[in-house]
Amino acid sequence: MNQNEISVSIKIPELKCVESRTESKRLHYGRFTLSPLRKGQANTIGSAIRRVLLGEVEGTCITRAKFNNISNEYSAIIGIEESIHEILMNLKEIVLRSDAYGIREGSIHVVGPKKVTAEDIILPPSVRKIDTTQHIANINKSITLDMSLQIEKGRGYIIQNSNNSNYKDEFFPIDAVFVPVQNVNYSIHSYWNENETQEILFLEIWTNGGLAPKEALDEASRNLIDFFLPFLNAKEENSDGTNSLSDNISTNTKRIVFNQMYIDQLNFSTRIYNCLKKANINTVSDLLNYSGKDLMKIKHLGEQSVKEILELIRNIGIDSPGNPV
Repeated sequence: MNQNEISVSIKIPELKCVESRTESKRLHYGRFTLSPLRKGQANTIGSAIRRVLLGEVEGTCITRAKFNNISNEYSAIIGIEESIHEILMNLKEIVLRSDAYGIREGSIHVVGPKKVTAEDIILPPSVRKIDTTQHIANINKSITLDMSLQIEKGRGYIIQNSNNSNYKDEFFPIDAVFVPVQNVNYSIHSYWNENETQEILFLEIWTNGGLAPKEALDEASRNLIDFFLPFLNAKEENSDGTNSLSDNISTNTKRIVFNQMYIDQLNFSTRIYNCLKKANINTVSDLLNYSGKDLMKIKHLGEQSVKEILELIRNIGIDSPGNPV
């Protein structure tokens, strides 16, 4: 190194949670800072993470409901103050949390007179209620409210067609609002440090309690990594037939990326996902430590499931673990 050269120490940006509070069961708040950043970086990161927080973070909600002997959502049940439509709208407001994918079954079986709330919903062990006080219906006579519910985990919004009167299996569809993040704000503070402008990114996150703000931020960050994996794994063939871009990506770099990529972001079936989780396989990096023979030893994983896992691993741009089945 030339004696006249100046050695510059570049600090790695650090994320800090500077404030976290629960304003109510259905309103959680978190405030975070990321610094130091170079000029322009804070806006790039803030804009991207805000979009992903609001549109790509998964939540759980009730998507369908069935009433005994009721075929029209605008019907009324004698002894219940609310119409079927009003009850469905109240079910839409129920906030749930689940780590499992696929359709889960719930139910309500209540004998009146009684005020029915989320506390009265019977759920499978994999699903948890966030606010048990959420109102569902008022029963003012000695009658029974008997309902079957379907619960799903997903992202975004699914608006049902209100003009469709032919309901499958007599289940009424409910507009699904899977979004646990209610609002996101970010701001930037610039300051002068050692002959250059640096920035601090301030990020505020409000959630409905289905996820804590830090959990939502973690999931959004993993999703952003997923978006850019195709660029890391892209192959460009040279004139001599060799690959250039992907060959320059070090094994260590791939390992870092896959260590931050969780298996719930892959398109595994519910059964495969649950089997891997029970085996304490949480990330793609964990999965890469298993050979085909090792996977066959996991309880309830058959040969076809193992082949599906190995094929998916190959599709995301890395050799399958161990020897093939």
